Amino acid sequence: MNSNRLILEQIELGPLANYVYLLGCPDTEEAAVVDPAWDVAAILAAAKRSDMKIRHVLLTHGHPDHMNGLQAVLDETDAAVHIHKDEMDYMKLAAERFDLSLDFMKARAGNFRTLSDGDTLHIGRVAVQALHTPGHTPGSQCFLIQGNLFSGDTLFINACGRVDLPGGDPEKLWRSLNRKLKPLPDDTVLYPGHNYADRPTSTLGDEKRHNPYMQFETLEKFLRMMRVY
Repeated sequence: MNSNRLILEQIELGPLANYVYLLGCPDTEEAAVVDPAWDVAAILAAAKRSDMKIRHVLLTHGHPDHMNGLQAVLDETDAAVHIHKDEMDYMKLAAERFDLSLDFMKARAGNFRTLSDGDTLHIGRVAVQALHTPGHTPGSQCFLIQGNLFSGDTLFINACGRVDLPGGDPEKLWRSLNRKLKPLPDDTVLYPGHNYADRPTSTLGDEKRHNPYMQFETLEKFLRMMRVY
C-alpha cells in the first residue's frame, strides 16, 4: 500500500508566516492539504500545477490561523477532514475566544474524521501516521510521512508552541517534545507550522542538539523555562 514517492510543497501564506503543505501521491494523483489557511486560491493553484486532486485535509490543531481557509477548501473539494478527537470540542472554545463562527462545520459534519494517537490514514498509496502531541492545544497532532514530520505549532525550529492560550498545557507539551518526538530518528525532516527561523526546514537531530526546549530532561526545569513557576 505504501509508496516511496511523495509530492511535497511548502507554501508560506498569511500575515503570521504560516506554512501550508500540499502532499500528494503521484501514483493516484490524490492530495492532502495540511492546515489550509489564508489564501485558498494559492493552495488550489499549487494542486492544479502538480495535477493533484485534493481529497484530504490534515489539521494539526484548531487555531484560526491554521484553518481559516477550511470552509473554502471544502466548498471546492469536498475533502475529508482529519482532526484529533480531542480537538473537536476545543475548536468550539477557540472559536468563541477568537469570535469566529464554525456553523459551516455542522453542514459539513460528514466530512470530519477523528484520529487517535498512532492512527494511519492514506493519501492514495502514501501512508500518514498521526501522532498526538498535546500542549499547544489539547488535540494538537503531528503527521509523520516517509521520514517527514509536519509539526504544526508543537515544534518549531529552535522553538516550540506557546502554552498561554486557552487549552495550553506546559506539562503535556514537555511530554510531547521529550517523550513523543525526541525518540524519532535524527534524520527525520522537520516541517514546522510557521516560518519563524532562518531556514524553512530542519531535522530532529539538529533540534535535539540545538533547540533549547528539547534540552530539558526534567519537567520541572522545562516549567521554569516556560515561567510556570
